[in-house]
Amino acid sequence: MTTRKKLISIVTPCYNEEDNIEELCQRIAIVMAGQPYDYEHILIDNCSTDGTVLKIKAIAAEDRRVKLIVNARNFGHIRSPYYGILQSGGDACVLIASDLQDPPEMIAEFIGKWEQGFKIVLAVKPESEESSLMFALRKAYYQTISSISDVPLVQNATGAGLFDRKVIKILRDIQDSYPYFRGLLCEIGFPIATVPFKQPRRMRGVTKNNFYTLYDIGMLGITNHSKVPLRLMVMSGFLLSFLSLLVALLFLAAKLIYWDSFQLGMAPVLIGLFFFAAIQTFFIGMLGEYIGSIHTQVRNMPLVVEMERVNFDTEASEPAYQKT
Repeated sequence: MTTRKKLISIVTPCYNEEDNIEELCQRIAIVMAGQPYDYEHILIDNCSTDGTVLKIKAIAAEDRRVKLIVNARNFGHIRSPYYGILQSGGDACVLIASDLQDPPEMIAEFIGKWEQGFKIVLAVKPESEESSLMFALRKAYYQTISSISDVPLVQNATGAGLFDRKVIKILRDIQDSYPYFRGLLCEIGFPIATVPFKQPRRMRGVTKNNFYTLYDIGMLGITNHSKVPLRLMVMSGFLLSFLSLLVALLFLAAKLIYWDSFQLGMAPVLIGLFFFAAIQTFFIGMLGEYIGSIHTQVRNMPLVVEMERVNFDTEASEPAYQKT
């Protein structure tokens, strides 16, 4: 009787990465050739507009272990990778980026930590060859979000890592339609192993991140995993109300004592007006972010809608996971 080899699912989200796909698949194949496990490589394409899909199909035609999911449209950088993870069927799932900034050779280290008993392994980048300003901003953000989060978060995590099938089952049960993935992993509570690396520069192609996508994931981390901003609003409201009353009483006393000589003028009124207007606008905007997060969840929309599958055993059947 032969013992079934354990299966490692490798999930790669991609969008307009035709210049990197071939090297990515080759490097993953080399890494997995040195492992005592079977593997499947699931590439989930977010409706690329270049030749990415054609290149993946050509690779998949030569290697049945390479599988493809093509989304009906671009569902964004948050939903698509998460959906791909939920489609994995292995004993463990590895998430690795398609831009080669998360070196595929780290997969061997992920598996080594998994073999030691860790159910979650995350890649962290204490150093990076990216812009020093961007790296400093990211680091400051992770420190801030970690300090206000309900659970400690792994700082400088890139999102790449390995997740045991028990973790994947929990994620399926959660059915979060717009998750902050790194935060969810910490909320689950399993001990997390880290694999530090120096992140290289992108060699080919252009980054898909921009101010909006970075803001989106940054704000998602706050609204999904911290109530601190809401409580700061309440405490600031009480404090500002008290200070306003105190200032009003002081001005009243000054006017009564120096009735003929004390002149208020317009400057304090305008400064106070704009200050409180700015505070109110900020608080309303922050409150709107929380309401928007709730609205996204209650719509109960699917993570993605598939247009095509390649090399899955039951291509005509329903996806392995669908949000109910």
